[in-house]
Amino acid sequence: MPPNPKISGLNLDSLCRLLTFERFSAVRSLNLRISDRLLSAVLSRLRLHPLPSLHFFQISLSNSNSASSFTPSATSYCQLVHILSRGRQFAEARHYLKDLISVSESSSFVFNELVKVYRDFSFAPVVFDMLLKAYVETGLVKDALFVLDNMGKCGCKPSLRSCNALLSGLVKVGEVETAIQVYGQIRRIGILPDVFMISILVNAYGKLGDVEKARSVVSEMERNGIEMNLVVYHGLIDGYCDLGQMDGALKVFDEICQKGFPPNVISYTLLIKGYCNSGMVDKAELVLRDMKQVNGLHPDEVSYGALINSYCQMERLEDANRLRAEMSNSGLKQNAFVYNMLINGYCKSGKIEEAEKLVKEMESNGIKPDLYSYNTLLDGFCKNGPMEKAFVTCNLMLAKGLRVTVVSYNTLLKGFCAIGCIDDALKLWFLMLKRGITPNEISCSTLLDGLFKMGRLELALKFWNQTLVRGLAKNVVIFNTIINGFCKMGRMEQAEGVFAKMQEWGLVPDGLTYRTLIDGYCKLGDLDRANEIRAEMVKLGFSPSIEMFNSFIVSYFKSRKLDKVKDALVEIGKHNVEPSVATYGALIAGWCREGRMDKAFDLFSKMKGEGLSPNILICSVLVSGLYRDGKIDEANLMLNKLVDKHVLENYGITSTTACGHNQSKPKFDINLDEGLVPTNIMWNVIICGMCKTGKIENAKKNFVNLVRDGFRPDIFTYSTLIHGFSASGYVNEAFELKDEMLRVGLHPNIVIYNSLINGLCKSGNFQRALNLFNKLHSKGIEANHITYNTLMDGYCKSGKITEAFKLKRRMVEEGINPTVSTYTTLIHGLCVEGEMEEAVALLDQMIQSGLDPNYVTYWTLVQGYIRRGELKEVEKLYEEMYLRELYPRGAISNRNMENPSYLRLDDKETTATNCKCISVC
Repeated sequence: MPPNPKISGLNLDSLCRLLTFERFSAVRSLNLRISDRLLSAVLSRLRLHPLPSLHFFQISLSNSNSASSFTPSATSYCQLVHILSRGRQFAEARHYLKDLISVSESSSFVFNELVKVYRDFSFAPVVFDMLLKAYVETGLVKDALFVLDNMGKCGCKPSLRSCNALLSGLVKVGEVETAIQVYGQIRRIGILPDVFMISILVNAYGKLGDVEKARSVVSEMERNGIEMNLVVYHGLIDGYCDLGQMDGALKVFDEICQKGFPPNVISYTLLIKGYCNSGMVDKAELVLRDMKQVNGLHPDEVSYGALINSYCQMERLEDANRLRAEMSNSGLKQNAFVYNMLINGYCKSGKIEEAEKLVKEMESNGIKPDLYSYNTLLDGFCKNGPMEKAFVTCNLMLAKGLRVTVVSYNTLLKGFCAIGCIDDALKLWFLMLKRGITPNEISCSTLLDGLFKMGRLELALKFWNQTLVRGLAKNVVIFNTIINGFCKMGRMEQAEGVFAKMQEWGLVPDGLTYRTLIDGYCKLGDLDRANEIRAEMVKLGFSPSIEMFNSFIVSYFKSRKLDKVKDALVEIGKHNVEPSVATYGALIAGWCREGRMDKAFDLFSKMKGEGLSPNILICSVLVSGLYRDGKIDEANLMLNKLVDKHVLENYGITSTTACGHNQSKPKFDINLDEGLVPTNIMWNVIICGMCKTGKIENAKKNFVNLVRDGFRPDIFTYSTLIHGFSASGYVNEAFELKDEMLRVGLHPNIVIYNSLINGLCKSGNFQRALNLFNKLHSKGIEANHITYNTLMDGYCKSGKITEAFKLKRRMVEEGINPTVSTYTTLIHGLCVEGEMEEAVALLDQMIQSGLDPNYVTYWTLVQGYIRRGELKEVEKLYEEMYLRELYPRGAISNRNMENPSYLRLDDKETTATNCKCISVC
């Protein structure tokens, strides 16, 4: 380029002089035809003058909006960024650097242009650090990695702050292993970490599940003199909580106290979340209680939200609402998250009316229900009925300006298919298309699965072909649904044909595809072909799953290959696969069929020991086996103990009326061999399960339908229904059932009368309960400890403690020994009245009589002393609870106490300063 080119009668020197004298308006009035050559020449000449350079670049940008349509080149951008960086005008430099990034195709191009200018100008190396950070801030972490890898070639090193930004960015986008590798690279180029980098690294190792490695890094940094902060320790606590290792989390919590860091709300909230995620919600609430005892600490919406969410997931809605009320009383506003969790909890429990009330309450409190709120309600109506209300909810969503998404339609499709209204599901599909909602793989697979289950094979294949034409069904999920449909119908040749077509179209079968085919052949007893497919599956790198082993176990029992069952169990152990409820169900059913009840009950005990709850199949076959052996009393007792709210899960047992179809019997899918489980046992299990899950109306409706269809209820059936009605407040209906029993020649026993007395007490008819109690002897029924405990509780709740103690004396005179529940009920009554000395004396009497107090006994006393503000007495009780292993190891300490007690871990005392410590195991 000539040193002084002419520019409309003005040479470069004159232009640069005008700019240097900051006569920017004069330059604008020249109406220059700016070219990239001119801009680059001016910037090169004014490299030491950041302000004139910036103004001329801005003039060129304004010129780019004119008819000349000039756009500065990447080189000009790089020149300006270097000039501004040298002049320490970093904000402007970052701005134009990000502009350059947004219009450039690759990081290598930008980097190389910056390198060229850097070598030409001999400044400013800080630009490369800015480039690295700019890529991180725009979410382009891979481009940032390119800069990190190459900036060393220019003799430049990234700043500590940029390294922290890069590591944090990598962790945020899920590149955790890359972040750890980059940390090693950063250390190798001589950059020493600070506490922020350590906190990022701890978070990264936590996400990988390697918390011990994170701890070792923290220990190493502490030895090197780097002082940790609460953020680092919170990362460790969070890592242990994610793994469910609460002992490890508590040790870190203890270390916080030892090192002089007062735990804050986040510290406690992390423990609360950890316990909630581990299913130990009661211990999580203890942490909340301990937090409230610390001066200056108040649980926030997150703390309460985690607990409320867990209680809702466990369907403990009374506890969820209790905490919700406590949250409001403490001045915290309920947010959409809390409402949505409660709505979900009520829908899961089948209490749709309560869920509807909450949606209306949200609106009245100024909180706008969102898509999650309505979709949850929609799902509740689809599962529990009526379906008409689901459509009303959809229309309400539209009226509120919320777009009904494919998720909403999928919920409706699933609801129709679940109750067998397949024609309505098809109408909904076409309505969905008409409204411009594009179905996804879940929509297609739901409808296809429904068609196959209803035996509409021809329609299923026609629908599949139509979706193929629309380009919706060419994915593995849909093919798996088709294969599963054929397998369930025993049409394995057609299933294999679909499997072959799947591969022809370039779709790679997944583990579910192979497991479905294996299950189909096992059901047909073709174990040779099942094993061939299994060998092919393993060859392709798919690990055997517990579902696959379950299919083989069921088939081995059917074909009487009992030695193969043992081999399958050995293989399960060899592959480190955890047996599921279905595994135990298959084994227990198989051994019951073989008449080996001893093996069945051994497996049942092992299952319970592993924390697994029995399902309806397990309950039925075990009870059936006992009945078959003539052990009627044991069967009835076991049936009552076995059935809880978990039994009916995943079986779709409802009494929904929809689409004009009355479901006379619960609808569920379970594979039971004919004759294995008598029908009356099965329906007793179902009715019992419905009562225990609070679905009383469903239980009553099914009971009426079953009797109409010839079902003969027995004492257990009536006992279950009477207990369910009484506990739910339908006492008059419960008495009608008792009278019906007498009419059909069945005589109520003490279990039934206890249910009636309990129902009367709960509904406020205490005098009527006493009258019924006094009539028991004339009916030839002897009261038991449950009868007395129920009435004592009634007296205590009405404040008549003296009458409750009189009843206890009568109980002893009748030769019935008081139980732990007896003493706990009376202690609770005394505590409510504030008679703490008498309550403690009764506790001593209980222990002297040879009864061991339980957790509830102590917790009742703890609450009594807390109400009186006597925290030292609370400390003593916690100490006793710890010694009896009734309370999580550790006690509450208060910073105002003279002799605080501290966190205990592994039976070793540790110390803490100026903080409140807890330990919940």
